[in-house]
Amino acid sequence: MRIGELARRSGVSERSLRYYESRGLLHAERTPGGHRDYGEWAIDRVIRIQTLYAAGLNSKKIAQLLPCIRDADGRPNETATPKLVAELTGERDRITRMITDLTRSREILDEVIDTASPDRPPSPPQMVIS
Repeated sequence: MRIGELARRSGVSERSLRYYESRGLLHAERTPGGHRDYGEWAIDRVIRIQTLYAAGLNSKKIAQLLPCIRDADGRPNETATPKLVAELTGERDRITRMITDLTRSREILDEVIDTASPDRPPSPPQMVIS
């Protein structure tokens, strides 16, 4: 598929897709006319890249991580190095701390909203991720 179709199907701009390619996160074959040509696998790869960015990883870390993840098309993955596993464990711990902090902030806001709105029923308890 061409870059425009991949952008449409993945919900990511063509500019972002070109950036991913420049950072080694995404690869396209080239047609004889020089156009990018992506396989169906690229949709899952782009969504995975977006998810990793949303988790706070940078492009360098994502480039290290992607070869360790098996794509939906079953392409072989590589084994993660112990150093990469330790770094990713640190990233996961950072995300967990952020979730905890955000949950606390939401609880404080709920209290303020409940106090400021006496006619409003209290906010229901929220699920806590630990």
